[in-house]
Amino acid sequence: MNALEQLAEVVRERRDADPRDSWTAKLLQGGRQKCAKKFGEEAVETVIAGAAGDRKALISESADTLFHLLVLLEANNVAIHEVLDELDRRQGVSGIEEKKSRKM
Repeated sequence: MNALEQLAEVVRERRDADPRDSWTAKLLQGGRQKCAKKFGEEAVETVIAGAAGDRKALISESADTLFHLLVLLEANNVAIHEVLDELDRRQGVSGIEEKKSRKM
């Protein structure tokens, strides 16, 4: 199990925790919209850090973004292995070809 899968397990375990004691539980109890909003905020902060060339902030914000992506996936009952399987499926496929294969 890699670090991302381990963190996803922690997120899943905290779903039913007391929201007064767990940020993860608080987010999840707020519903998909709250989780999506927080993920979006973190993603924007990551983009800003990357555009600014701020390596330290980019690392920190990327960690926040990955965590909040896992929370959003949990809020939508999507397991990290499903995302990792999709990445495996795309392995060795040109990004241009992969995009063409998507149904619009």
